[in-house]
Amino acid sequence: MSEEFVPGGTMRAALIVERGGPEGRVVGEHPVPEVGPTDVLVRVRACSLNHLDVFVRKGVAGQQLPLPHISGGDIAGEIAAVGSEVSDLQVGQRILIDPLVGGKALGEDMQGGLAEYASVPATNIIPLPDDVDFARAAALPIAYGTARRQLITRGGLQAGETVAILGAAGGLGTGAVLIAKAVGATVIACASSAEKRDRLTELGADIVIDSSAEDWGAQIWKATGKQGVDLMVDNTGAATWQSSIRATKVGGRVVTCGATSGYEVTQFQPYVWVRELDIRGSNGWRREDLEALLEMVRSGELEPVIDREFGLEQIRDAEALLESRSVIGKVVITL
Repeated sequence: MSEEFVPGGTMRAALIVERGGPEGRVVGEHPVPEVGPTDVLVRVRACSLNHLDVFVRKGVAGQQLPLPHISGGDIAGEIAAVGSEVSDLQVGQRILIDPLVGGKALGEDMQGGLAEYASVPATNIIPLPDDVDFARAAALPIAYGTARRQLITRGGLQAGETVAILGAAGGLGTGAVLIAKAVGATVIACASSAEKRDRLTELGADIVIDSSAEDWGAQIWKATGKQGVDLMVDNTGAATWQSSIRATKVGGRVVTCGATSGYEVTQFQPYVWVRELDIRGSNGWRREDLEALLEMVRSGELEPVIDREFGLEQIRDAEALLESRSVIGKVVITL
């Protein structure tokens, strides 16, 4: 049960006060957000980080937002107050928030959850089962929700198929590995360090590939008996695209939801038409993805990978760990 909420006043929040380096993020007092008639005020218990939080702080994303700004889209907690027109939700109820609000994202386009309280539309509330803790729930929406849509809805991954996942050690990547294994696919996980590859093996990856090697695509080709993979997951873009195309089998699919190494890609076109490849885009998640993931966690079918938990006051340390790409899985702020 959440503590009693008194309207007005201030809360502790991780504030972006200037765009740029880590010095632009400070923890301080900020007004508790107002609750509109159709809104819900949530006492935040956990908020997981994404690289988007770093991009917002740097000004790469959310450039027009007034400062100070509170980022953080992956929020789990308890309802502290409800708007006058909200009748189906109760104070004290455990919930997860869908971060997509009217085509915009919490933490990027509007105030987010790296604070004691967050105000969101009641329609974005997803009831949280009692046997799913806040940290695991907060790990799901952006990374795991995106991974599920990318693999299942857009990628069409099915049991018995082989999937290769680039950047498999991050939040999105580890989610993709776990979801693919739950489907019954053979998983080839690509990561740049031996530590990450060992951890991916522990998570169930069938084959691990050193993505820092020049011949990583050839390694995938060889590992599949020179047949290629049914589904290639490439969210890296410019640096990897050509090798990803070459490592995909006849009739296979390449799916992408980002391009961390650059948007301008080159590809040898004959591979596309001779092999009759499908190239598919995937954009974010849908509410049904989050509901399905919660059920997977509740039933024990999925265990989100959390690298570390930090308190709100340690936000700079948490972001530094994320920015160095030394994490395996998710970093979660607990309050």
